[in-house]
Amino acid sequence: MQPLRALPSVDRLLSSAEGMSLARTHGRAAATDALRAALADARAAAQGGGAVPDAAAIHAAAATALERAAASTLRPVLNLTGTVLHTNLGRAILAEAAITAATDAMRAPAALEYDLSTGRRGERDDHIAPLICELTGAEAATVVNNNAAAVLIVLNTLAEGREAIVSRGELVEIGGAFRIPDIMARAGVRLVEVGTTNRTHPRDYRGAVTDATALMMKVHPSNYRIEGFTRAVDPAELASIAAEACVPMMNDLGSGTLIDMTRWGLPAEPTVRQAVAEGAGIVTFSGDKLLGGPQAGFIVGRADLIARISRNPLKRALRLDKIRLAAIEATLRLYRDPDRLAERLPTLRLLTRPEAEIAAQAHRLAPAVARLLPEYRVSVIDCASQIGSGALPVETLPSAALAISGEGGDAPDRLAARLRSGPVPVIGRIRDGALILDLRCLSDDGALLAALA
Repeated sequence: MQPLRALPSVDRLLSSAEGMSLARTHGRAAATDALRAALADARAAAQGGGAVPDAAAIHAAAATALERAAASTLRPVLNLTGTVLHTNLGRAILAEAAITAATDAMRAPAALEYDLSTGRRGERDDHIAPLICELTGAEAATVVNNNAAAVLIVLNTLAEGREAIVSRGELVEIGGAFRIPDIMARAGVRLVEVGTTNRTHPRDYRGAVTDATALMMKVHPSNYRIEGFTRAVDPAELASIAAEACVPMMNDLGSGTLIDMTRWGLPAEPTVRQAVAEGAGIVTFSGDKLLGGPQAGFIVGRADLIARISRNPLKRALRLDKIRLAAIEATLRLYRDPDRLAERLPTLRLLTRPEAEIAAQAHRLAPAVARLLPEYRVSVIDCASQIGSGALPVETLPSAALAISGEGGDAPDRLAARLRSGPVPVIGRIRDGALILDLRCLSDDGALLAALA
């Protein structure tokens, strides 16, 4: 047992220069616990016949454990998956203007619900409602914490205890098992399905109207497509049918956009302004998808309907804080200058990167990556990026990637695990026996080379 007596005590370790440094950095309690755990590991190793570590080794083990515990689990990563708006990686990267605005809001008290002109209580929606109405043509607007919440509060406000009519072809499910029928049930609304999976006609909606009808709902199929022998009632016609029945029409755009995407050569997607002009009483859409801002759920439309929604007690449970409101306001202001939007809004900049630019980057990086990974083969390939988060699901964007392969069938998985474990994890996708690093979302060559090094 003599070797075990050579182990220093916790007090001795903590009172040393190294121990005091750990206490200053991580707190005395945490440093004590880490040193005690490191000593226990050393004692177990010695009892198993291993060498007895010295004080320096025990301090090093404790420091490693403390640093690991102090590191954030919400770590920045390099998104080389080829999905621009990747739900699991946080969707939209915010514009610098939004980051600055959010930081400023965090550093000091802000006039969140305070009217500076009157000195009285104000409304937090007032920070973004005029802007979003200007950009969409809506009479009024409010915002909640995401689009699922927007759908929930609209249904609960306008149709609780009554019926909402929806086409069977629009009873969608999005990520996280969010289903329209389930959210209707939670909102206290009775679902009335009309039409069939692939064909719904105006007569289907008209035939389903009863005294219990409170709402007609259209759900944009943003994360799937039905093709072939199909028929759907367009939003303008459905708005007319809803007006005949004296009920509002709600159009859930899901991943809504404020701009015509074709201006930048991207596939067409219904805009919020278009949905408002087509006669929808309420339009709901996300803030962190094609709009390129922080997570939020926008609700725009008729002033009387928005007023009812804002009075719903759920509104307080689903409201945004000053940080996200500041970031949203800054993001919306960028849309006032569409000529410079692509250079200022990261989402649009990444979606519109020219294929030739990405290919040149891939050829530039390939030799350097090959030197950093000598046991693997690195080649440049053409690939297709996707927008992601349910936006334009069948449309892809031509891109270029590094395909990295090695010996053994598990070589791509082993490399992927190594890259995920680095200080800045690199996230790609495995396909055809190789790890594919799509470079569409890589704005800085050095970031990838540093992560690999």
